[in-house]
Amino acid sequence: MSDRTFLLPDLGEGLTEAEISEWKVAVGDAVTTDQVVVEVETAKALVEVPIPFEGTVRTLHGAVGDTIEVGTPLITVAPTAEGRETASGNVLIGYGTAVAGPSRRRRARSTQPTPGRAAVGGPVPAARAVIAGAQGTSDRVISPVVRRLAAEHHIDMDAVSPMDPSGVVTRADIDRALAQTLVHDDAAPRHYGSDVGETRIPVKGVRKAVAERVSTSRREIPDATVWVDVDATVLLEARRTINAARPDSDGITLLALFARFAVAALVKFPELNSTFDGDEIVQFTQVHLGLAVQTHRGLVVPVIDHADALSTVELTHQIQDTVALAREGKLPPHRLYGGTFTLNNYGVFGVDGSTPIINYPEAAILGIGRLIDRPWVIGGGLAIRTIVQVGLTFDHRVCDGGAAAGFLRLFGDYVENPSAVLEEP
Repeated sequence: MSDRTFLLPDLGEGLTEAEISEWKVAVGDAVTTDQVVVEVETAKALVEVPIPFEGTVRTLHGAVGDTIEVGTPLITVAPTAEGRETASGNVLIGYGTAVAGPSRRRRARSTQPTPGRAAVGGPVPAARAVIAGAQGTSDRVISPVVRRLAAEHHIDMDAVSPMDPSGVVTRADIDRALAQTLVHDDAAPRHYGSDVGETRIPVKGVRKAVAERVSTSRREIPDATVWVDVDATVLLEARRTINAARPDSDGITLLALFARFAVAALVKFPELNSTFDGDEIVQFTQVHLGLAVQTHRGLVVPVIDHADALSTVELTHQIQDTVALAREGKLPPHRLYGGTFTLNNYGVFGVDGSTPIINYPEAAILGIGRLIDRPWVIGGGLAIRTIVQVGLTFDHRVCDGGAAAGFLRLFGDYVENPSAVLEEP
């Protein structure tokens, strides 16, 4: 039997490419059905990819650090002598053998290969498939990445001369055409002097996703920021009292308390739990709370669904678990989409305030600074209190400053008087 090639599967959430992070097998290794063969890094998470058939590894189509597109060869194996293909768990979207039986109900899938993509496990095509008649693009282009790059840089596909003998336009062709355009458009390139060194760092993975998201936010959203200093002394005392009454638990975290207050304030000011969509403002009836989390791979914003339905204890557990998984890179891609409002605790970096960029397409982001002891006027006299600065950046299209200030002031009141929200922690 001929060798079989497994293509990089559809990873969901519109992801079109992934970077090879770690090969779990080597050439000559025997692999079994559903064995994890590679770990790839998408713009959202680290994903372990299992193979849907067994055999002996012939070729690894890429080295660690290479970026490959969905639907292109990932690994080629020689089949076993029996040529068996057992059922696959179909962990990821778009590949794997069907699992029969009444215990699992799945949507029926066509057995025909997707246009422009070889059937999973089929032979490697002699040349890349061509999407004929793709809407608004040349029929010499097969990759959505290539089409997107051409559109973004206003490159006429019919004017591009492909280097591939098959006539297919590749990303390298687009890069070459773009470089020629830049040479013509920028006759006076920047010169830094012979004594200035430079290091060029490829923008990919999470950094690329962050760059695209914040650029879109700045480009699309007319944002404004309001902030206020809040006395958190009573909150810290209330937290100690709550945790003292729960000696067998890990304790309520401050971040969970801030999340609880934010959700409660959104009930009073739902215009901030929304998004701007064309000529409509869409207000959401549930709060899917995003948490800005700094990881070694970059900034990610995992989402806690239905945060408004959780108690403070449940929020604590959800936040702890979610942050831990995010830092380990083990969150599935769907956990990084769908937020309606974001909480950003930049106080952990030792700063008092910030003007965070809204997590597009949401309408607002709440920032929490560090807690620090400061002199504070109480009843006409000075006292040392624990103060925190909180700030709200909001989309001025969905509400005006009055609503934004009202939300922030209410949030601050909850911090200063937590019993108004924490009667049942």
